[in-house]
Amino acid sequence: MAEPLKNLYDRAFLEKLASVVHSCAPNGIDESNFVKAAFADGWNDLELKGRMGRITECLRDALPADYLDALPIMRDASQLFDGYMSMFFPDFVEVYGMDHWEESVDALWWMTRFGSSEFAVRPFLKADAPRMLKSMLEWTQDENKHVRRLASEGSRPLLPWAMNLPAFQKDPQPVLPILEALHEDPSEYVRRSVANNLNDIAKDHPALVLKIAKKWKGQSKDVDRLVKHACRTLLKNGDAGAMLLFGFRDPKDLEVASLQLKETAIPLEGELNFSFTIKSPNALGKVRLEYLLEFARPHGRGACKVFKISESESAETQRVISRRHSFIDRSTRKHYVGEHRVTVIVNGVAKASAGFVLRTP
Repeated sequence: MAEPLKNLYDRAFLEKLASVVHSCAPNGIDESNFVKAAFADGWNDLELKGRMGRITECLRDALPADYLDALPIMRDASQLFDGYMSMFFPDFVEVYGMDHWEESVDALWWMTRFGSSEFAVRPFLKADAPRMLKSMLEWTQDENKHVRRLASEGSRPLLPWAMNLPAFQKDPQPVLPILEALHEDPSEYVRRSVANNLNDIAKDHPALVLKIAKKWKGQSKDVDRLVKHACRTLLKNGDAGAMLLFGFRDPKDLEVASLQLKETAIPLEGELNFSFTIKSPNALGKVRLEYLLEFARPHGRGACKVFKISESESAETQRVISRRHSFIDRSTRKHYVGEHRVTVIVNGVAKASAGFVLRTP
């Protein structure tokens, strides 16, 4: 099993951090006390974000009491780290800098080059969306791709592991100029973020996203990939307009026959093997195949998830499809004994279903 990410915040890392911050501070810091405070009671019980928060707090205690004196030190130190491991730098700005708007927003603009400010910018959006969005729209023209991406990623209504932005869930219109400015960005990294933002919006405003998708589709291959990724939730939900936009035929004449499960009683951490035949009176045409799994839960309330099988275009009138699904536990999904069900979905429409049981080994 892979080492938990939280363990990368080890003593060697914190000692390096203390040394870097000490060198950036005009009067230095007490490096030994900083490391000792970080590893105080409860450290071992903290998860990744908890440890990040502890580091932020200990930096606040180690640095000058005046935020505006501490901020330049953090700016200088931030450029010597990178990736998610350094996201406590923008976290410092989020936690302590709300009363110093201009200096803090400028610091987030700088720090995102080294460790994304996508989480830290969100309280600023909640506090004063028009003011923050004005800066973020300017960021769409920045020469640095990490800054441009921050404009889109930071304004996502439903950014994972971050606070939601209910105002944008209710009305995403204020965010659209940012997405419009970035949808033809030269960086795939940025365009992917635009797609993710639109996919968030699609969960509450499917018609709006479909309208944008129709407007953008066909501009270039890169934009077409963006549009397809932005519409992934619409496609999973079987949205008829999205299916038509991407050329998937009406499935009314498509039949799923002979859905067969290799076993109907599967041990925990085993796998489901199933097969079926898809048929049509004429050519199959362009077909999107998925399967939905209904999972058993300890208290009887099931959970469902859709998994993609394939997208293809065929002149044949039938095809045999085989698939297997593992029930090994993952960090994002735990499995339980009980009744489950698999349903085959063709171009967004459920066509065949069968039940099975997960049992103790």
